Amino acid sequence: MAPGGFASRGTHMAAMPGHRPPYLPPASSQIASRPPGPRPAPSLEDDPLSNADSPLFQPTKVGAIELANRIAMAPLTRSRAGAGDVPRPMAVTYYAQRASAGLIISEATQVSATAKGYAWTPGVFTDAQVEGWRPVTEAVHAKGGKIVAQLWHVGRISHPSLQPGNALPVAPSAITPKGQAFTETGFQPHPQPRALEVDEIRQVVADFAHAAAMARKAGFDGVEIHGANGYLIDQFLRDGSNHRTDEYGGSIQNRSRFLLEVVEAVTQAIGADRTGLRLSPVTPANDASDSNPAPLFRYAVEQLNRFNLAFLHMVEGATGGPRDIVPDFDFTALRRAFHGPYIANNGYDFAMADAAIREGRADLIAFGRPFIANPDLVERLKTGAPLAQPDRETLYGGGEHGYTDYPALAA
Repeated sequence: MAPGGFASRGTHMAAMPGHRPPYLPPASSQIASRPPGPRPAPSLEDDPLSNADSPLFQPTKVGAIELANRIAMAPLTRSRAGAGDVPRPMAVTYYAQRASAGLIISEATQVSATAKGYAWTPGVFTDAQVEGWRPVTEAVHAKGGKIVAQLWHVGRISHPSLQPGNALPVAPSAITPKGQAFTETGFQPHPQPRALEVDEIRQVVADFAHAAAMARKAGFDGVEIHGANGYLIDQFLRDGSNHRTDEYGGSIQNRSRFLLEVVEAVTQAIGADRTGLRLSPVTPANDASDSNPAPLFRYAVEQLNRFNLAFLHMVEGATGGPRDIVPDFDFTALRRAFHGPYIANNGYDFAMADAAIREGRADLIAFGRPFIANPDLVERLKTGAPLAQPDRETLYGGGEHGYTDYPALAA
């Protein structure tokens, strides 16, 4: 038995073949395989000796954060936190191994006890959690890396067993999402959530600001607000999950209000130059849907410009799936609408990433799943070395195996 009784984690998931936590953030952070369709035109990928010349490996800056290269490690939930949702010591090794990324975006990290929606995910709202994260940020900095904390409230994508006092999860509206919650005893159906009252919404906004301040106290270089993948902010944005008739529902402006209030509170707490945001306009993750996403997200992105954020991180297509799920959705229009650094994400390989940077379609590229089995992903991309594939049985829960024991290239 591992310390803290965590040895059974893997068996909970292995006992359900063909299942994994639906649209967990690791999947949101993208897979290594090339997306369907024709192979892109040859680029530096076909001449590994030239890879090092790619602008991917040039330094850049997002807000106040200086980066060694334009490769971001996307948020990857691994479900390995300990009691009190405190990161365990092995997280220090895990993140330090991947510090060659220009920017590490941490695994999704809940902003309060009610923000939790998956077993064994960490928080960043208590002193104990801050103390658990501090060795992580120190280790990344010692390796010359930069790391921001992804701030997360799952909203309706939860289960009473994960909530204080076995309470119902909260949401913009009392609409039951499809899918199942990943709990400590296995998968459980999502219950019908409880619609938030207006004063509760204001408390959630304050929770994001508090967690941002605690993240800085823990040594993070900044934060990324998780506004994507069908979680609480996305639930307010989309009309499939938001049927409110007050100032937080109905019009595009009203449905964007919660997002903009969270952004304002976080930027006031830690500075806009250390605040980023993640969005996923067309993903169906976690039963997310909207009848007309183009004007909704165009409005939201335009409104963000008044904050002068450090970056906007965009999931282009279905989270961890097809990039063309909505073929006529124009991500380049959102990139043009945002007046700041743009991080592109979803199924990028080296050739696509290199072309996106060279053509000005992105300022950084986020890779997710490839970082799991390739702690030295930056070096592998630079040299054209083959990528290792992750062991799916150890993605969520467990100990060091499948977490810190993937080898780097031989020296």
